Amino acid sequence: MTDPSDTGEKLNTAKQIEPENVGAINREQLTPAAAAAPQGHDVPGHDHAPALPKQSSTTHDGHSHDGHSHGEPSANPYLWPGVSLVLLLVGLALDYFSAEVPFFTGVVRLLWYGVAFLLVGWKVVRSAVLSIPSGNVFNEFLLMSLATVGAFAIGEYPEGVAVMLFYTIGELFQDAAVNRAKRSIRALLEIQATEVTVVRAGQTLVLEPSQVQLGDVIEVKPGGQVPLDGTLNTAPASFNTAALTGEAAPQTKQPGEAVLAGMINLTQLVQLTVTATYQDTRLARILAMVQDAVGRKAKTQQFITRFAKIYTPIVVALAVLVIAVPYFVVDDYVFRTWLYRALVFLVISCPCALVVSIPLGYFGGIGAASRVGILFKRVVVAVYQ
Repeated sequence: MTDPSDTGEKLNTAKQIEPENVGAINREQLTPAAAAAPQGHDVPGHDHAPALPKQSSTTHDGHSHDGHSHGEPSANPYLWPGVSLVLLLVGLALDYFSAEVPFFTGVVRLLWYGVAFLLVGWKVVRSAVLSIPSGNVFNEFLLMSLATVGAFAIGEYPEGVAVMLFYTIGELFQDAAVNRAKRSIRALLEIQATEVTVVRAGQTLVLEPSQVQLGDVIEVKPGGQVPLDGTLNTAPASFNTAALTGEAAPQTKQPGEAVLAGMINLTQLVQLTVTATYQDTRLARILAMVQDAVGRKAKTQQFITRFAKIYTPIVVALAVLVIAVPYFVVDDYVFRTWLYRALVFLVISCPCALVVSIPLGYFGGIGAASRVGILFKRVVVAVYQ
């Protein structure tokens, strides 16, 4: 395994990587308070306990679509989409049997589908409006809003509802995938020890890892996990090093040799002299790299983001041309027909899938690997069993 210190990347090891910080897509979102707090154990939950740091509030449902990050869903994220789906299906049935239900016309029909639309679409429309002051005008929210509101304007209520409903369902599936990855990574981060047995002045104390100082002597019982990096003081002992190296075969350490945090003591009671503080252990740096890998945009993602900023305005311009150009070249030009076609074009050209697929793929890959105990950070690979 490559030493994390040899990757050429400087890590701010003063920042603690805690389970509740997983999912802070931007490293700046690791607040000083969270960075300074000692490591604790939470019950993991990619769906959803404990809560993750709150994401950017500029978009809907905790989504930050500059990097299209996904926050934790609400307690029942499927409730309103489910109600909207029921209203849509009932509305389609009433349309089909319109002869038997003459009341389902005019304002009643508009209100029926309007409610179904608002249940799933108001956050998207709000996001489109709130993104305007920041200069992020041309995004998938604008395209979806224009298309669905336009559908209502030409009387195609069911289609307007259906487009927004399917979009929302897709977002829920994306949230589920990301949250599952967060749960896996969060569980993996909990391999750090929470208690250390320290020998001071002939007395044995049980302290938190963050309270142990350099040069302290700590004890590790057979079957116990080494909490901090140190050198072996006692007789030779065997350690399971899979958490750091991925090697299944135990390693025998001689007195004076380095023993790293995350290793498992397989033999007798051993004593170590601490050589690294809690936030500077090799394990802490590896976990910091995992967090950094989650938060860092890959080159492919950066390219797609730049591409989408150019692509979306072009799509909007083309949609306008779809409406305007036929007026001059088509004899039987009907504005409503070409407006409808332009709205369809806006929906099918929405770049959300393009923008989301890359970061979701990377994040899902990290989460999937975490479920089987594999950490990736460029050339760094660590496996635990």
